[in-house]
Parts: sequence; structure tokens; C-alpha cells
Amino acid sequence: MTDERDDGRVVVATTDAQRADALAVRRAVFVEEQDVPESLELDDHDEDPTTDHLVAYDGDDAVGAARLRPYDEGSSSESVGKVQRVAVVADRRGEDWGRRLMTSVEELARERGYERLVLDVQTHARGFYEALGYVVVDETEFLDAGIPHVGMEKRLQS
Repeated sequence: MTDERDDGRVVVATTDAQRADALAVRRAVFVEEQDVPESLELDDHDEDPTTDHLVAYDGDDAVGAARLRPYDEGSSSESVGKVQRVAVVADRRGEDWGRRLMTSVEELARERGYERLVLDVQTHARGFYEALGYVVVDETEFLDAGIPHVGMEKRLQS
């Protein structure tokens, strides 16, 4: 699963170097730029073998990252994936990397058998996700690492 073009690609991280690249993007965006404590940014899901890490490359430069993991909502019988840690480095925003990452996340989610994706998005990014077909599940904003978020979801078509 990749989104490959002459000007870049998105891959599922399969090597330690690729995982390190994904984490470096997340550190640059969330820890350094948004002042999220590293103790909140990195968690047990990062080491879980059921979690997939994706990284966007422009040549050899890692410019974006995301992760996808199984999500158990308790009463739901459908297979649900949770998208987290979607990030594009500041100087590469506006170049379509976010959409490429999410397209690759959705493709991988379908391969994993997920029927629906859920994610908590920073409120300033809500319009980006709405344009990709995600809908708000509850208008109530909440703080995550001190940043306003809203819950969204998207049903995946086969």
C-alpha cells in the first residue's frame, strides 16, 4: 500500500528507520511546534504490533506521518480503526501531503478489514477532514493535551 508519485510517496513503516522517521515528524509537529508533552505524544500504542505507522516521503525527507490501530468501542460488532497522530511538517503544509496520508490510511484500513474509521481532530483541522468525507459524531469540543478537539468518523466503502 503506497501512494506513489514522482513527487513523493506514503508507505507503511516496516523498518526501524521508517518508524523513526514517523516519530520524528510527530515530535516536530506535536512536541516542538504545539508544545504537547512528549509523555503524552508517545504512548503504548506506538509499540503495539497491531498499530500501523505510515510515513510520507518527498525523496528521502519524511514530511508526514499517521498511525492506524484497531479500536474497540465495546458494544459495536463492526470492525473499527482509530486514526491518530496525523501530522505534516510545517514547511510542507498546503502541498497535499495530508490528503495523501489520509488516502493511504483509508486504503490500509480497508485491507485490514475496518468498516469504519474514527478519529479525534484538532478543531482547526475539522474542515480538512469534512472535505474527505468525515462527519462530526458529537459537536461537544474536548481538550486533548490542552488543544480543542472534536470526534469524527467515516464509514468505509469496499
